[in-house]
Amino acid sequence: MARHQPGEAGRGPSGGDRHGGSRSAPSGRGAPEIPSPGVPATVPATVVLVTGVAGSGKSTVARLLADRLGWAYQDADDFHAPADLARMAAGEALTDEERRPWLTAVAAWIDRRTAAGKPAVVACSALKRTYRDQLVHGRTDVLLVYLHGSRELIRSRLLARHGHFFPARLLDSQFADLQEPEPDEHACVVDVDRPPQTLVSAVVARLAAGTEVAPTALTEEPYMPPTASGEQWRLRHGAHEAVVVELGGALRLYEVGGWPLLDGFAAHEHITGGRGQLLVPWPNRVGAGRYVFGGEDLQLPLTEPENGNAIHGLLRWVPWRLLARGEDAVMVGTTLFPQPGYPYRLEVTAEYRLGPDGLETTVTATNTGDTAAPYGVGQHPYLTVGTDVVDTALVTVPARSRLRTDEHGLPAGEEPVEGTAYDFREARPIGGERLDTAYTGLDRDSAGHCVVRLAHPSGQHGIDVRLVEGVRYVQLYTGDTLAEPGRRRRGIAIEPMSCPADAFRSGTALTVLEPGGTHVFRWGLAPWGIR
Repeated sequence: MARHQPGEAGRGPSGGDRHGGSRSAPSGRGAPEIPSPGVPATVPATVVLVTGVAGSGKSTVARLLADRLGWAYQDADDFHAPADLARMAAGEALTDEERRPWLTAVAAWIDRRTAAGKPAVVACSALKRTYRDQLVHGRTDVLLVYLHGSRELIRSRLLARHGHFFPARLLDSQFADLQEPEPDEHACVVDVDRPPQTLVSAVVARLAAGTEVAPTALTEEPYMPPTASGEQWRLRHGAHEAVVVELGGALRLYEVGGWPLLDGFAAHEHITGGRGQLLVPWPNRVGAGRYVFGGEDLQLPLTEPENGNAIHGLLRWVPWRLLARGEDAVMVGTTLFPQPGYPYRLEVTAEYRLGPDGLETTVTATNTGDTAAPYGVGQHPYLTVGTDVVDTALVTVPARSRLRTDEHGLPAGEEPVEGTAYDFREARPIGGERLDTAYTGLDRDSAGHCVVRLAHPSGQHGIDVRLVEGVRYVQLYTGDTLAEPGRRRRGIAIEPMSCPADAFRSGTALTVLEPGGTHVFRWGLAPWGIR
């Protein structure tokens, strides 16, 4: 589990640990009292049905998912009659009629779990649409997960597997029977050429996001050709449109009704100034790139040489894989492998989801290594409300304190904003302020959310930056030091962060991910007043 350094609160509004802690014994309804990291206390499914051909990893993924959620696990193979198992072990495929009693037994088990409110994960091949209809159709509290993989990959896995009743020679019959989920089945589709923990993170993110919007099924449409930032994945929901790119999993564009809300970058442009980038496994700076963790003295590459710092993490310039996709949502992911200065392994996913209220981003990191790892996360969008420069735009930052910085951009102390030029608790123009400032002491609503607002000088329209989960600091940057003079002060970066600059050295709000631990970071953009 993730934990915070001593002295750091790490608590949600209810007082429960948002990033870790031990689970309580199940309640009478079978759900854990303290949810697993990244999973809401109430999820829009009681049973998750993990499907796919033999060798796709159903049992492995389903077991890991059940463990992550703290739910019961069941393998549908256990409902086969012993004679049927023997026939399949001998290489004989069952007919639809012979499978019907088995499917009836699995469906009855699902109904008993949902009626009792006892959540569970079940692994079941369910290759045909008729099979899945028998198990899922009409059951709104069952989430269908489909593990997609090529015949060649699955065959290689079966040939390497020992001790399982299903022989590799039956694979052709599996693919002959396979009918992949159709759009109206609302399946969560994940590709099995990723590590199992990554697949689990994708499903958890789907559960956390809810089911009121379209599924994140993997699809080839809509398609945009590769550019300087790699593949381009466009999302649409009504008048909302966003583009996520392969390079760094960055957010390139977000607009509503053609009105741009990001000072992003064009498809043919290179990413500069951190625009839209994900900052993992630390946001902002690490002084001299040097820190001590677990008794080891570690040195990161100095990626901001003019200040002698390591800046904005290690995943900005690597390609992120497409994990799942729908018309209005995309999930991308990558593996952070052990390397000089950061000898830890993380699986990281980012889900971007459009809805009627705006764009929400969820970044999930899981420690798949065997030692604890230091961790922080942020994102670097530049926002605009249509002014030529940000000076006349109105900003509201409900924060009581800000961090002073030294000549290297590193924290040199915390001070109240009251009575200073950095006090934006009430909406006012940015004016000539040169901001590169981290705020903390954030005021939150009853749900634990904080909203930073950027408004047009008229006050009639703007965009809210919603800090939802795992966000404890927010950085404002007016771009005065950007390398491209023409882009300075054209937009303002409002950067949600889980920790401040130099957290690897100071330990301030640093998250420590234990092996198997997960951290969830969620924030959103909510435009308002735009016609």
